[in-house]
Amino acid sequence: MNISINGDPISTSAETLTVLLEQNGFANTTIATAVNSTFVPQEQRQNYALKEGDQIEVLAPMQGG
Repeated sequence: MNISINGDPISTSAETLTVLLEQNGFANTTIATAVNSTFVPQEQRQNYALKEGDQIEVLAPMQGG
């Protein structure tokens, strides 16, 4: 299926948000996720089914002032 991560189009066979994140190097990192501009909490990622055309945003916390 074709989706985008942070604006970059990709093709994936991942069926859930968790699998997609693992396949793209986000495993074991502290991040926030949104699918089609809707926040998806960490505890819901494993069951969140992806669909053709989904737009995923992955944000990492930043430090500084």
